[in-house]
Amino acid sequence: MTRRPGPGAPEDPSEEERRHALRSALEAADLTLDQLWTRYFAIGGHADLFEVEGHLQGLLSLPPAEVNVLAHALNERLDELVTQHRVPYLPPVRRGRTRGPFATLLRLVETAHLAPPDRLPALVGEAGAALGVEVTVHVADHEQRRLWPLRPAGPGSPDSLPIDGSLPGRVFQSVRLLPSDADGVRRLWLPLLDGSDRIGVLEVRVGTESELYDPGLREECRWLAELVGSLLASMGQYGDGLERPRRTRPRTASAELLWQLLPPLTAGSGTFVLSGVLEPAYEAGGDAFDYSLSDTTVSLAAFDAMGHGLAAALLAAAAVSAYRSARRDGRGVYDQARAIDEVVADTFPGSAFVTGVLAELDVPSGRLRYVNAGHPTPYLLRGGKVVKSLAGGRRRPFGLGTGVLTVAEEALQPGDWLAVHTDGVTEARDATGAWFGEERLVDLLTREVAGGQTPPETARRLMHAVLDHQDGLLQDDASVLLARWAPEPRGL
Repeated sequence: MTRRPGPGAPEDPSEEERRHALRSALEAADLTLDQLWTRYFAIGGHADLFEVEGHLQGLLSLPPAEVNVLAHALNERLDELVTQHRVPYLPPVRRGRTRGPFATLLRLVETAHLAPPDRLPALVGEAGAALGVEVTVHVADHEQRRLWPLRPAGPGSPDSLPIDGSLPGRVFQSVRLLPSDADGVRRLWLPLLDGSDRIGVLEVRVGTESELYDPGLREECRWLAELVGSLLASMGQYGDGLERPRRTRPRTASAELLWQLLPPLTAGSGTFVLSGVLEPAYEAGGDAFDYSLSDTTVSLAAFDAMGHGLAAALLAAAAVSAYRSARRDGRGVYDQARAIDEVVADTFPGSAFVTGVLAELDVPSGRLRYVNAGHPTPYLLRGGKVVKSLAGGRRRPFGLGTGVLTVAEEALQPGDWLAVHTDGVTEARDATGAWFGEERLVDLLTREVAGGQTPPETARRLMHAVLDHQDGLLQDDASVLLARWAPEPRGL
């Protein structure tokens, strides 16, 4: 689809007219050629300084896409100069933004707030048309293996896209925009995020090669993708139309309860990123995790309730609810553990129990305080390697009495990772009965972290490796929670 000018719009200028406009703008922008090239290169230009100079002087021609980047660099500078020389009003008057891409996004917000969730794909398509492009929303299924288009075809249609081995999948994994002209169709692929949580990708079809590399259009599409990601997350709470395409098979009642209990799978606060994964996505019964982020503190917890099915899910839900209640009251790790003990023991009398890890990080200092209630030992990764197991703070599982309760401490260094997992990860067995085991777990974590993967992508790859080891059929819940603390270097 080509972005065509509206009725009465002038014809496209000739190359010489555009060249003259660039020279005039350069003079008005009060920039040297070196300064212009620096700005051009910073926003994605590929020609060198001599090629830019040659184009301006008429000695050679740059591709239309590069001329657009050059024009954008000059227009940004001219906008700066106009803003600098505006005469102020008293009191200051807001600049109106009732036209253009901002108005398109505003209309999308206004109409989405009054629409049912399953109407969102059509509204996004209308917003794309207003920007002069064709848009399709693709969401990731809960296994994070394929991307499904939000349109009537739904799951099972032949046009779903694999996350591993496709360019849209690379966009989902790397969370960055990528262009494509495969099969003669020009597209921009952009990640759809709710904060740091990956939801899917946005497909934007354009008509010409210059549009594919138009920095202004890319910026507009980024705005649209950011808004769509937030709308997918918020509107999905009010109906099932946005949830159904993400499911490839029915979900048990126990799994439904746990997924409603879980927070978004990934969250970030600038200096801290954490991500969790839970499998089997449609039959889970006893694993759960939770977290809370603030400027000064990160709290996180992972649980594994005894048993299977709905009974285990109810036990896990009680543990998470007790944890949240104590945490939101401002109580620390020690009192959180006691609160979980009381709720589990009082609600499920007898021998019911939940294993778990509670941790609290002081973000400015990197001091980690934690308790381990009968759970597998977490790992600490530093410099891309597992450097130690966090073996302190051990006590009985929740619900079996506190016994001796101590809170362990660990001093994190910038860039450190924390890996918390349940025994369903290491005890997954292949057809020969061989466990996935600690060695495979450590090897995979080391390889992915050293390779520069993010916490959400590392968690996804780890869980797929566990599933593949057991031929996709887990006999127990398996979950992992990965966290990375990477504060900005402090000034001297």
